[in-house]
Amino acid sequence: MSKPHYDTGHHIKKAKGVGDPQCFSGEAGKPKFKVGDRVRIKNLPDIFYTRCQMYTRGAEATVAEIVYESPAPEDEAWDNTEHVEWFYSLIFKQKDLWPEYPDAFADDTLETELSERWLEPA
Repeated sequence: MSKPHYDTGHHIKKAKGVGDPQCFSGEAGKPKFKVGDRVRIKNLPDIFYTRCQMYTRGAEATVAEIVYESPAPEDEAWDNTEHVEWFYSLIFKQKDLWPEYPDAFADDTLETELSERWLEPA
């Protein structure tokens, strides 16, 4: 029985024994946003792949946590791991995402994670 083939590219070698996204720690520079900041999600074009949900684009959110440094999925999907960004956990009010959301549940929130390229100050 032959051994399975595994990608031995740059990313795999870098993360081996360290983990991903830990292997990118210290590469993104200073975070642009801090916990509590209000941000707006940019409506950027995406080609083939993104982790930025369409329903969040143009919406405002609050930074809940600065979570880690890593290449954005849009880059990583093409094996581009040279541009490392901060990722943020963001909290949205459901009513801001869906205006028809019931008023009785106006305090409901949604939390998701996006990379810095998608964010701008609100």
